[in-house]
Amino acid sequence: MAIVLNQTNSLGMKAINLSTLLSISLAVILGLLMTRVIKRFGLPAVTAYLITGVLIGPYCLGRMGVGGVGFVSMDAVEKLKLISQVALGFIAFAIGNEFRLSSLKKTGRQATIVGIVQGLVAALFVDVALIALHFILGGDKLSIPAAITLGAIATATAPAATLMVVRQYKAKGKLTDILLPVVALDDAVGLVVFAVSFGIAKAMSLGEFDMLSIVVEPLVEIVLSLALGAFMGWLLTQLEKLFNSNSNRLSLTIGFVLLTVALAMLEFDIGALHVSFSSLLVCMMLGTMFCNLCPLSADLMEKSEKWTSPLYVLFFVVSGAELELNVFQDAAIIGIGVVYILFRSLGKLVGAYGSCKAAGCEPKVTKYLGITLLPQAGVALGMCVTASELGADGQIIRNIILFSVLVYELVGPAMTKWALTQAGDIQPKSEEVINRRRIKLEKAHAERQKHLQS
Repeated sequence: MAIVLNQTNSLGMKAINLSTLLSISLAVILGLLMTRVIKRFGLPAVTAYLITGVLIGPYCLGRMGVGGVGFVSMDAVEKLKLISQVALGFIAFAIGNEFRLSSLKKTGRQATIVGIVQGLVAALFVDVALIALHFILGGDKLSIPAAITLGAIATATAPAATLMVVRQYKAKGKLTDILLPVVALDDAVGLVVFAVSFGIAKAMSLGEFDMLSIVVEPLVEIVLSLALGAFMGWLLTQLEKLFNSNSNRLSLTIGFVLLTVALAMLEFDIGALHVSFSSLLVCMMLGTMFCNLCPLSADLMEKSEKWTSPLYVLFFVVSGAELELNVFQDAAIIGIGVVYILFRSLGKLVGAYGSCKAAGCEPKVTKYLGITLLPQAGVALGMCVTASELGADGQIIRNIILFSVLVYELVGPAMTKWALTQAGDIQPKSEEVINRRRIKLEKAHAERQKHLQS
């Protein structure tokens, strides 16, 4: 009997592993193939990956119920959550590498001003709009605690999509120089604003007012995240000195990012204080320390990009599969979601424009930076998990954010590309480069034909 059970369990595990491996491989392959279709419309590769995820997700191809062909349920998508966390760690590490002291001397002050102001203005715009909507619709559809919480979530910007667009088109210039630090600062600003706003919302909704969770815990999270990232970055730099081979150094760097992502998942209590870490902040600080302390960091980062490329493809395809299309069933959610999107976008645009003017940024940066800050995804969805403590209001918040993320993730990357192009940071390929690539392909085709004939 035991032998039969063991054989049954073994076959079951093999079937699960086969289905998971098929899902991963098809996600990467189909995502890459979709870029060939999307390219005809001038859209960035990120959009192709997200659309692929939606198509093979639980609400489209997954409905066929064929394991391995698509994600048959949200549980199947959830099984790949670890891959998404690892990919986000590498993305944050790459963004941290943009914080070189030589660059920060030029843009540090401006990035700090813009990063803080645009987030606060977006929160203010959404708060005012949704509180006004509360009095128009009544408390049944949208409560004031939910409106305040949504305003706080509005501060967050998705770093992943922005970084991928910058990398795909090799964007370089004044706008790109300030964009990545501003996006990175959003995480810290968002944590503080969300903690304060959610504490107020919780007090109004549940009658619980806790200064520890409103003020102390978010500040402790930010400080400890930066401290952990700084220590891991220093340790990585010291251990890199033990190796002469770039291959070994690259392996060590990748291992350290994985270790840092794991450590950032730790949570524990010290008395009444709940201690947790922000994976984005920890990995960003790791990248910042590494790029400023290790003289070979630029070379190692260039090599790591080739290793992480398929990981990023899988991350965005899985992100697309996570988008829940059933939010379109509720007209009220769509209506509130549209107001949220419009006023968050307006807040980001006005906040970025005004703060850029005040900080003395160049005209092109002032004009186009706000557009590049519209994408929203992982950080906002993470805040929704905390917001679930509000009960029914938490579910409303989650559905509104899911709707907005669906819109922002599909439209945001294309708008980021357009803004970077208008600012001159994305340059069209020269005729020389196009001809060189065409000649190279023709030469390779001719050699292949010659080989086949012989």
